[in-house]
Amino acid sequence: MNATTEPLPDTMPGVRLPGDSTAVLDTLPVPEPGPGQVLLRVGASGICGSDIGFIYHEHKTHRGVDGPAYRGVVAGHEPSGTVVQAGPGCRRFGAGDRVIVYHIAGCGLCDNCRRGFMISCTDPSRAAYGWQRDGGHARYLLADESTCVPLPDELSFVDGALIACGFGTAYEGLRRISVNGDGDLLVVGLGPVGLAAGMIGRGMGAARVIGVEPSQVRRDWAAGLGVFDALASPEEAAETVGRATGGRGAATVIDCSGSRPGRSLALENAAEWGRVSLVGEGGTLETEVSDTLLHKQLTLYASWVTSLPAMAELAQNLVRWGLSPERVVSDRFALADADEAYRLAAGGSRGKVVLVDGDRS
Repeated sequence: MNATTEPLPDTMPGVRLPGDSTAVLDTLPVPEPGPGQVLLRVGASGICGSDIGFIYHEHKTHRGVDGPAYRGVVAGHEPSGTVVQAGPGCRRFGAGDRVIVYHIAGCGLCDNCRRGFMISCTDPSRAAYGWQRDGGHARYLLADESTCVPLPDELSFVDGALIACGFGTAYEGLRRISVNGDGDLLVVGLGPVGLAAGMIGRGMGAARVIGVEPSQVRRDWAAGLGVFDALASPEEAAETVGRATGGRGAATVIDCSGSRPGRSLALENAAEWGRVSLVGEGGTLETEVSDTLLHKQLTLYASWVTSLPAMAELAQNLVRWGLSPERVVSDRFALADADEAYRLAAGGSRGKVVLVDGDRS
């Protein structure tokens, strides 16, 4: 399986993040796949909040990494595209296949990797696309075949890029709290992951989906998606949730804000016997224990990204539910405009910002 679907150039554009709040476009050699690797023509590559928080402004350390987490590679850990070449030993994907890339390549041998949670692999060989190995902000991407999942024909490359991280993160958090039609879902924080949680919660059958977000701009954008039954600022949250749930609170809650006030609000507005999922990175958790947690018999879940099998499952479920992740995208940019794209993403865009390659989106 080493045929190509198109003639390959010698060089390609690729974006790096020097850590000074800029995105730099370089000219790089087109890589050649080795054993067990595939070369993708990238169709779309998302900009993630973690790219902004840990790389774009400053190269910071991250869990389990000695020194800065970013190694100066091509950025972007949310890619999808088409296989144009498969290296020796590839058995599942070949030229012409459309795929989503799980954004961590782990050792493949530890318990976490065997469960598909390469995000939690602690082996020194673990490498994240766009962090320790070249990512999706380029014309072509070299990926391990083992990190690829099929992108259904019904979904676009932009859909696939969003599944690769944000929608996968939201899905795992909602799976943990078993969202279903027996209760309401409260989503706190309506950035890209929160918008994804609202859309997926609707697909999973939540009786009502309520969103809380401090930014009026983001609330207005969320209102146009047709996903949320009610939207509120943090100051309006208690009244809005109470009115929507008959005073009970939300049976299931997901905090996507990653902030101390957002997490506290999530816990305070959960119903008795409620289930709360925390997916936002960073910050602290502060809460009164007795009335907020113990007396309401709450169950808290902490969820970090998702697994490879769950990502493939999500792609199929989105087709079954008739949902398109790219509806949460507010802005699209070409690779050549990556600096502008990152400025917008870091400055508070309405929704998700993605880099696309012409008509391949």
